[in-house]
Amino acid sequence: MIDVRDLCENPEKYRASQSARGAQPSVVDAVIAADAARKSAISSFEALRAAQNAFGKKVAQAKGEQKQALLAEVKELAAQVKAASAASDAASAEQDALVRSMPNLISDGVPAGGEDDYIVLKTVGTPREFPHFTPKDHLEIGELIGAIDMERGAKVSGSRFYFLKGVGARLEMALLQLAMDQAIEAGFTPMITPTLVLPETMAGTGFDVEHDAEIYRLADDDLYLVGTSEVALAGYHGNEIINVNEPVRYAGWSSCYRREAGSHGKDTRGIIRVHQFNKVEMFVYTSVEKATEEHQRLLAWEEEMLAKVELPYRVIDTAAGDLGVSAARKFDCEAWVPTQDAYRELTSTSNCTSYQARRLNIRERMTNDDGTKAGTRSVATLNGTLATTRWIVAILEHHQNADGSVNVPVALRKYLGGMEVFPVL
Repeated sequence: MIDVRDLCENPEKYRASQSARGAQPSVVDAVIAADAARKSAISSFEALRAAQNAFGKKVAQAKGEQKQALLAEVKELAAQVKAASAASDAASAEQDALVRSMPNLISDGVPAGGEDDYIVLKTVGTPREFPHFTPKDHLEIGELIGAIDMERGAKVSGSRFYFLKGVGARLEMALLQLAMDQAIEAGFTPMITPTLVLPETMAGTGFDVEHDAEIYRLADDDLYLVGTSEVALAGYHGNEIINVNEPVRYAGWSSCYRREAGSHGKDTRGIIRVHQFNKVEMFVYTSVEKATEEHQRLLAWEEEMLAKVELPYRVIDTAAGDLGVSAARKFDCEAWVPTQDAYRELTSTSNCTSYQARRLNIRERMTNDDGTKAGTRSVATLNGTLATTRWIVAILEHHQNADGSVNVPVALRKYLGGMEVFPVL
């Protein structure tokens, strides 16, 4: 949720942010108008309430006909107070709805535009060439080495479901454990998180629970399946005051669920775009001043993982229109997928500034220079992918051999009993 006071004081930067996202800048003026109406309604209510309290004292002191007359006035005043209270509540609700509909204010330097308007910040490693054989795609390889079974996944659960088995299951567990070990070494607290959350938790993270077609909802229980452990980790400190003198870092291991409602006909082959997958997600609470620096750390940790599994990749600065509601800035790491002749996203890290914390009421205590208390303010939250099922696609394709076997990246071998190659069965 955006800072209404800052919006009212600096509307132009919010209009510019909306325009860069491809969203309507007019919502800024609507919020300003709604805030003025809310303040006016509250002022009217408070004035009438004060008059009602003062009238009460007059009634208590009056007698006879004067008292009866005053009682009639009190009754009328009470009706006015009730109406003013309702008007105040309605104005506050209208403003809250407008504010919650607004995406986060983008950070300085974010490229404007949509999905294709990203900026490549750097490219690391060289995409592998295959001069002596035609590379197989990850599904063909996965079937040859007994790692992926899409056919039985569809039989059991429908399209875009799958089984990882044998070395496929072991590879995913090894990959996620490597990610978790790296996170722990970097000072993250490991977390196994709930995959079902309350609507207020889902909405607090920035998801539109009423209109987001990507979210699975269990209507009978009014619970939502998460698409990332970010949701549960963001809600973990909801309605709390926490100490962020040092960043509070969690690494969440969870299954994730996405309906992929808008992806008909896209990536239907294999496990690139599926309904269920596993992921290790970094999540950080910190102060607003330290958020940009922490964002760079998250990106560096993601790159460290990609180096460990020996994949060529590039880092992109995501354009404003492709950020998502909560992010003020987002960097993606995209690994080279040989059979697609393209880079595909493997990690994403977002600085959500104070947007999620405002919605979830997560604050830190402030002090003045002399050490006296100075109230509280919202913290900043950040998130970043450290490993996920999709990485298997790039690992299998990049490290394949002519016969369909796959060389195991050195960093993963200790989690696989020293296995150096996934052989063809």
